[in-house]
Amino acid sequence: MNFKRPRGTADILPTEQTYWSHVYTTAHNVAEQFGYQRIDTPTFEDTDLFQRGVGDGTDIVQKEMYSFEDHGGDSITLRPEGTASVCRAYLENGLHNEPQPVRLFYTAPMFRYERPQAGRMRQHHQFGCEAIGAPNPEVDAEVIELGWKYISDLGIKNVSLKINTLGDPEGRVDYLSDLNKYFNTHINELPKLDQDRLRRAPLRVLDSKEKQTQQLADKAPKSVDYIGGEVKEHWEALLGLLDNLKTVYKEFKYDIDHRLVRGLDYYNRTVFEYEPIEAGGQGTLLAGGRYDPLIGILGGQNTPAIGFGSGIERMILEMKKQNVEVDSTYAPNIVVIALGNAGSAAAKLASELRAKNISTVLAPSRSLKAQMRFANNQNAENVVIIGEREIQNGVASIKCLTTDGAQKEVALEAATIAAHIHLLTDQ
Repeated sequence: MNFKRPRGTADILPTEQTYWSHVYTTAHNVAEQFGYQRIDTPTFEDTDLFQRGVGDGTDIVQKEMYSFEDHGGDSITLRPEGTASVCRAYLENGLHNEPQPVRLFYTAPMFRYERPQAGRMRQHHQFGCEAIGAPNPEVDAEVIELGWKYISDLGIKNVSLKINTLGDPEGRVDYLSDLNKYFNTHINELPKLDQDRLRRAPLRVLDSKEKQTQQLADKAPKSVDYIGGEVKEHWEALLGLLDNLKTVYKEFKYDIDHRLVRGLDYYNRTVFEYEPIEAGGQGTLLAGGRYDPLIGILGGQNTPAIGFGSGIERMILEMKKQNVEVDSTYAPNIVVIALGNAGSAAAKLASELRAKNISTVLAPSRSLKAQMRFANNQNAENVVIIGEREIQNGVASIKCLTTDGAQKEVALEAATIAAHIHLLTDQ
């Protein structure tokens, strides 16, 4: 039988793991620099969590969720995004009783049934951050800055921020009414897909990828013209904070994009996306916004919150596109080479070295030349050679592969060899 991985999934091979390790390490380090703590939620949740939280009218709920009935008759869904799960965990575990805001981050697989393409897989991985419990624009700016620092620390350049405000649901009635009227006057100019979107959710038409719709959307009513009072003060304060960031980060820049709405029902006020300047709107690297209504929708008290999600696959594609160099994370301290009948002694020595926290690989039983080639392919720093002569004399030959290749004999003891390796490392 010829088994293949399911469509829209990928095997992440050892040759790719250097990129993944670099992204995970950078994500964790940056999140912790900003005071965010890790959270892990289940891979699957009650289907209703996403129907209520993400929204029945969204493409995710309508077409993309992996939902099934389990053996107990419950409807279960593989997690399509991270925010709803984090908010459920915030409520269920009483995190609202802790000092606010609660700052959380996660790295986790997500699942969406959609047409696979570069950077968009049916099983993909996300780095996400959520700040729950603070309404002030300083937290909006903090989350946006965290996203910028993450992208920058990965080595990705020439990225711009797009930002918009959706106002609050209470004040959005007039805007949505005018938006609906505008698009209905141009209904025959919209593709059928966007005509269907207009009937379900007029706001989502602004997010269309169809060129003719985008041209119409450029002239549509703007949400920023419908905000006032505290909502407007919040927006203007945020723009001032972003101007401050431009003085801190030399390459940081932002543009107000009146078509930016994001595709989920729970967003309000601030929404934002980072994308490469040359992507032409097709390569979002990180996106998010404020979702103050969500925890109330899920049954809790109304709680202000903001966060983002960032696809790791797409980030790695951009790193490769920009030729970002990533150092290999795999290089054993020692490869042990056995000659003749020294295999048992070599295996024992390898175990003793590992017990002393020296990364050690035992070379396959081949000729000396082949075993040396194996060590070079492993990017080993040193080789330890043991043959019958070495066993009889109680010595081992150590050859450093990262310097001049000089060879030295030391006592055939794990402690002595480990001390010698540490000495080479410190030089």
